[in-house]
Amino acid sequence: MIRVDINKKLHGSNGEMNLTIDLTIQKGDFVAISGKSGSGKTTLLRILAGLESAEGMIKIDNEVWQDKNHILAVQKRGIGFVFQDYALFPNMTVEENLLFVEKDRDLANYLLKITELTVLKNRLPSTLSGGQKQRVSLCRAFMQQPKLLLMDEPFSALDPSMRRKLQNEILILHKKFKTTVIMVSHDPAEIYRLASRVLLLEQGSIIRDGTPKEVLLKTSGSQKFSFEGELLEIIKVDIIHVAIVAIGQQLVEVVISKYEAEKLTIGSIVQLSTKAFSPIVKNS
Repeated sequence: MIRVDINKKLHGSNGEMNLTIDLTIQKGDFVAISGKSGSGKTTLLRILAGLESAEGMIKIDNEVWQDKNHILAVQKRGIGFVFQDYALFPNMTVEENLLFVEKDRDLANYLLKITELTVLKNRLPSTLSGGQKQRVSLCRAFMQQPKLLLMDEPFSALDPSMRRKLQNEILILHKKFKTTVIMVSHDPAEIYRLASRVLLLEQGSIIRDGTPKEVLLKTSGSQKFSFEGELLEIIKVDIIHVAIVAIGQQLVEVVISKYEAEKLTIGSIVQLSTKAFSPIVKNS
C-alpha cells in the first residue's frame, strides 16, 4: 500500500497554487491521473520518485520514503520510469540497456519476447522507431521488477495503432508482475482501457476519484453520447449551418441551427452530444 500526504507550493496555469494530496493506493492498483495542464500531475510523479521535494509524508508498505526527518534517495525507492523521452543509453544495444538495470538475462529475454523486440536486441537506439524505443523503455522499467511504476504520458507521441499495442503489452506486464502503476494521461480511451482508478486533478487538488466510468463518463439524462472537441469552422450551406469539430484524431461534421451558429466561437472547446439521435453542439 502507498500512503501519500504531501503539500507543495507551485506556480500553476492560473498563478500560484498548492499541490495538496492526501491519498492511499492499494498494492497492484493501476491508477491514472488526469487534468488540465498545470494542475500538478507531473509534479506529483516527480515527488513520488524523489526528484522533487515537498512537505509531508510518503510511505510504501512499511518503508518510509519521506517524512519531516528523512528523504529516501531516488535510486533506493525501487521505482520504474516510463516517460516520453525514452532516456535510453545511445551507446548501448537494446539488450545492454536492459541488462544495465539488472543482470538478469532470462528476465531480459522474457520482456523482449513479450514486446516483440527479440530480433532487435543487438540494435542501437538510434536505429529504432519511436514505438520501438518506447517498448525498450517499458522493458527496462520492468527489469528491476519495481514496487511502483510511474508513467508520464508515455504514448502521446505515437500513432493510435502503436498506442493500442503498447497498452496491451503494459496490461500483460502489469498482470504478470502485479506492479502498482501510476500513469499521467489525457487520453480517455487509454485511461479506460488501462486504469482501475482515476484521479482528476484541478489546481493542485483531487476533485474526483473513482473508476474510469465514474470519472470520465459525461453523458447525463437522455443523452446517448457526449464528447468535447475544438470548433474549427462553421460553414453556411444554403439555409443550413455545418460545424466542423475536431474530436481526438477525427473531424466531425454536425448540422446546427442559425441560433447555435451565432452563439459559438471558432477555436473554442465545445461539447458534442445527442438526444434521441439528434446531435447538439454547445459551448463546453
